[in-house]
Order: sequence, then C-alpha cells, then structure tokens
Amino acid sequence: MTTHRGPSLLFVALMAATLAIPLAAQESATPTKRAPIYDEEADANLLVEAALQRASVENKRVLLMYGGNWCSWCYLLDGTLKSDRDLRRKMQYEYELVHVDIGKGEKHSELSARFGSDHRAHGYPYLTVLAADGTTVTHKDTAELEEGKAHDPAKVLAFLETHEATPRDAGTVLAEAQQLAQADGRRLFIHMGAPWCGWCHRLEDWMAQPEVAALLALDFIDVKIDQDRMTNGKLVASLLRRGEAGGIPWIVLMDGALRPLADADGPDGNIGFPVSPEEIGHFMSMLRTARQKLTDADLDVLQASLQRSADKILAARRQG
Repeated sequence: MTTHRGPSLLFVALMAATLAIPLAAQESATPTKRAPIYDEEADANLLVEAALQRASVENKRVLLMYGGNWCSWCYLLDGTLKSDRDLRRKMQYEYELVHVDIGKGEKHSELSARFGSDHRAHGYPYLTVLAADGTTVTHKDTAELEEGKAHDPAKVLAFLETHEATPRDAGTVLAEAQQLAQADGRRLFIHMGAPWCGWCHRLEDWMAQPEVAALLALDFIDVKIDQDRMTNGKLVASLLRRGEAGGIPWIVLMDGALRPLADADGPDGNIGFPVSPEEIGHFMSMLRTARQKLTDADLDVLQASLQRSADKILAARRQG
C-alpha cells in the first residue's frame, strides 16, 4: 500500500515566509528594463551638427559618448553625469552631450573617422571632445576614469574642466557686436541670460528657428550676455540695465552707438520671454520702434510664431 506523504515542515515554512512578503516587495524584486540612453534609430551626424550649432552660440564644447544601450558602463557614466551635483552643473554650463550609438559593424564609421575617434580599439563608453567649430580637442578612454565598480566623479570633473572652452569676456562680445553694427547699419538685439534660466532657453530656441532668425537678422545682430559664464558678465549686464535689478531674460535693443531704443521693461516689469497677450504686445512694440527693414508683414510673421510658442507653453502648463 502506497502512502502519500504531506509537505515537509521545511516546505511549509518556506511557503509561509514567501506569503508574508508584501506584494510591493515581490514586485520590486522583478527586474525592470532600463530606459535607453542611446537613440538607435537616430543619425548621429545630425545630432552632432545640431550640438555644434548650439555650442557655437553658447561658447561650449561638444562631448561625444560612443557606446550603446547594451553597455552597462555607459549607463554608469551617464548616471554619474546626471546624479553628481558638480558634474551636472558642469555639463549644463560647458558641454553639449551627444550619445553616439555604435551599433554593429561600421555604424557611424564616417563620423568616427571625421573626428579621429578610434573607439573600437578601446572599451566603452569612449569620449571625444569637440570645439564649437568642429575640430577635435581630445579623446578619452573612460577606463582611466573608473574607480572600483563606478566612475570617480572627481576624475570625470577634472577631465571636463581641463577641456572646457575658454570663457568669453562680455565687454569684448559687446564691443565686437557694436563694431559690426556700425559697419552694416543694423541694431543690436541684446539679451541677458544664464544656463539655469529656463525662460532664457525658451527665448533662444524661438530666436533660433530658421524663419525667425532670418527675419530678425534683417535688422538686428544677436548679442547674448551670459551673466554666469562670461567674464564680466554680471558687470556688463548691470551697466546695460543701468544698475536696476530684475529677472532674466532681459532684452534691450540698441543702435550702433549703444543708445537704447527699446527694452523689455513693460508696465508690470520685465516681460522676459513673452507669453501673455500684454507681454507679446510689448515685445512687438519694441521691434516696431527699432526696426529699419522689417515690414509690417514680417512683424506679423514674427508675432504669429511667438504666439505659437506661447500657446505650446500654456498648453503644457494646463497638462502638467
């Protein structure tokens, strides 16, 4: 006669322990898929060109990080750049980061050859620093930045500081723009900003739109005074604002003799990047006051473009 034995005491104990674990804790133990940091479908050539354009305007470097979503060390370095306070600030202020997916075979081999990035002879991630004009500054095998099972933030920061761009002098930037204005008769579109200023970036993104940039260039020379990154940035900003305090971005339109024609101080103070109807109205009045070649039709195009940008911002506010 066959005897059917019940579960052992050990089995019962294990089952009881398992059932005692909260459901949330059991779910947290389930591996989660990491969000990709490399766009495997993107053309890195286009990403680099866009980054170089931004770097040229901002006097930054471009940092290429070769690797892929299969690369655990790429995730580690990317995470360190974002989580360490000093590195996060350094990247925000001084670098445009481009993740270059190496894929399989010879993906982006022309890009690598263009900048002399011999990354296939090294481990990943592999770094290349570019100047804003597209010339190669240096390369880095990131194994030299590792400490144990992570990257050493101090080593990474030292590398970035060594190869960042030389700061521009705000007085020199303004003087060079003034000379150009005197030579071709245009006015100066001077705007103060800083890397941490989200509204400054909204203004600059709007100004960089091809249609907007082409129209503004008919009458104005774009002059950005970065209060944080430029040598004497705060001093020049204070002189242009006549010592008055106020938020940023702040805009002043001047002629070639640095005589102010219009500024962003409306009835309720600095309009910043104009979003409300009153702010947009004040900004358009500034352009009408200082224009020389811009037609009424051109101003209508600029106002419509500005309104579209404002509508997107307001829609995002309502959703968020």
